[in-house]
Amino acid sequence: MNSDNKNYDIFIDIFEMLKNQDEQSLRSIYELIFNSVMRLERENAINAGPYERSDERNGYSNGFKNKILNTRVGRLELKVPQVRGLDFYPQCIEKGSRSEKALKLAIAEMYLKGVSTRKVDRITEQLCGLNFSSTQVSRVAKELDEQFEKFRNRPLNNFPYVTFDAQYTKVRRNGSVIDVATLIAYGVNTEGKREILGVSMSVSEAEIHWREFMESLVKRGLSGIKLITSDNHNGLREARKKVFPTVPWQRCQFHMSQNAQNFAVRRDQRKEIGQAMRDIFNASSYDIAIVLKEKICVDFEQKAPEFVRWLENNIEEGLTCFNFPRSHHRKIRTSNGLERVNKEIRRRTRVATLFPSIESALRLVTGVLIEIHEDWVTGLTYLDVSGNL
Repeated sequence: MNSDNKNYDIFIDIFEMLKNQDEQSLRSIYELIFNSVMRLERENAINAGPYERSDERNGYSNGFKNKILNTRVGRLELKVPQVRGLDFYPQCIEKGSRSEKALKLAIAEMYLKGVSTRKVDRITEQLCGLNFSSTQVSRVAKELDEQFEKFRNRPLNNFPYVTFDAQYTKVRRNGSVIDVATLIAYGVNTEGKREILGVSMSVSEAEIHWREFMESLVKRGLSGIKLITSDNHNGLREARKKVFPTVPWQRCQFHMSQNAQNFAVRRDQRKEIGQAMRDIFNASSYDIAIVLKEKICVDFEQKAPEFVRWLENNIEEGLTCFNFPRSHHRKIRTSNGLERVNKEIRRRTRVATLFPSIESALRLVTGVLIEIHEDWVTGLTYLDVSGNL
């Protein structure tokens, strides 16, 4: 980010945003930034990511220790990362004056929000009673970019289950406002934990963009895929066929149910068709699902013939999950896991109704995804894959 970055001139005045938020919202934002940066510091210190096997590892993650940090916005409840085998303490909460700590945090937040560096002096003076140069802001920006780039390009390995999805973000580009596609992938690793595999922003969901994204995952080492789950978007479908031609595909059952309801002849028929789809998907076996499909086709042959034709041509794509352990079905048969991720991204970025650039949007989304990723890999096992795949 250059000190006179003109791309940020039209961005929302973050000072007004902060000023109008209640104290609890400010504390939540600050806690998020602090905890995220501390986890990244630990990863850099031990020279390895969570559960990463590396000969260069300097130590081992050892949980977190609660800490209260007093700031001008109140008491922050932080989780300080602990390390075994290495003397480590996060630099972002090293000993220093309250103003210095608040200043570091304000700069990190402003950078993540995409604020113009020329607004920094006014904002930091209000927050901390200090001035801060755009050169110093640019240095912090560079450090954050390096950390985020490292996350987006970290090596991958075996992930039996992989899910793809996208959402759209409004971005200003060349004087116009466009909807930019955020392409996201997550996977379930061989230990049954979920991980964010990658994120990319493109001007659309065209096949070329999805293909480049998928190919980048393969180059980073993504392998061992047993099943891919996604919706039936044209670009995604064609890219998947080219990059992963032999991997079985599970078409998202949730999206299929929504698609099916579009064939309703009357409004009140939508509910009936939705229930029919759920009956098929909730069957105890593939054979029973097919029997139910045949019965539904007979029931709707006269009252919704287009739905019947669509069902006969598409239902197999939604039943691939029956080839996998039944205990896994609920979590592999839809892309709802990523739908929830997208909802969290929208919740955390709603204050920025328009991003000044694709880079700004990707930066903030990456920060949110790192938070989610860390929660996943340090949390409970998502799927029991031992001996099942």
